[in-house]
Amino acid sequence: MGKVIAIANQKGGVGKTTTSINLSAALAAREKKVLVIDTDPQGNTTSGFGVEKNELENTIYELMLGECSIKECILNDVIPGISIIPSNVNLAAAEIELIGVDRKEFILKREIEWIKESYDYIMIDCPPSLNMLTINSMTTADSVLVPIQCEYYALEGLSQLIHTINLVKERLNPDLDIEGVVFTMYDSRTNLSMQVVENVKDNLNQKIFNTVIPRNIRLAEAPSYGKPINLYDVKSAGAEAYLSLADEIIQGKED
Repeated sequence: MGKVIAIANQKGGVGKTTTSINLSAALAAREKKVLVIDTDPQGNTTSGFGVEKNELENTIYELMLGECSIKECILNDVIPGISIIPSNVNLAAAEIELIGVDRKEFILKREIEWIKESYDYIMIDCPPSLNMLTINSMTTADSVLVPIQCEYYALEGLSQLIHTINLVKERLNPDLDIEGVVFTMYDSRTNLSMQVVENVKDNLNQKIFNTVIPRNIRLAEAPSYGKPINLYDVKSAGAEAYLSLADEIIQGKED
């Protein structure tokens, strides 16, 4: 049965989309069948897989509004092993259009039930805010993976996110867990990166992945070519890091 992992942090620029794209691709490289769901109206995960997001007939927006079926909005095998439910700027209006809709927190969950058995992993890239789309992602998910940038304000906002996850668990999805925290944009040349890692470890009572995602030029370049890092530069430090993170996720699921 597919495991659903929401990748969430309400702070922007923490490597959330980078992690969604490259962790999914690394899982596919480990011969897992992966569905990626882009719930961010910016659609960066969609374009990061080389999909022309503004030319799509059916996206998650049409799915949320009941204008298409889940099978109609899945783009199959955008790269080997990965299918995607795409997003574009239209999704920004979904919040308003869903006002008054009954049980709107569970729209995505109901749809995913139809296809959950078909995948090993379903990865959801959440928007960088705690809104209706993020709540939908968390009611659908089995766990939440939290990327944290190695910077001074890393812990700020994290307690708010964990509070939200706990609220969703309490009121909407009792099975929701925190998959773990992964450090991104780690620069081994700076003391700050090391201090942030130690600080979070000391103050956070959550699982922290051993894999740390480095600051990496190739990782930053890959999206502009519409490719995940393991197809853009498989030998780069970024590609190796995401393969290592995928192995930890797989190991965690099997334990």
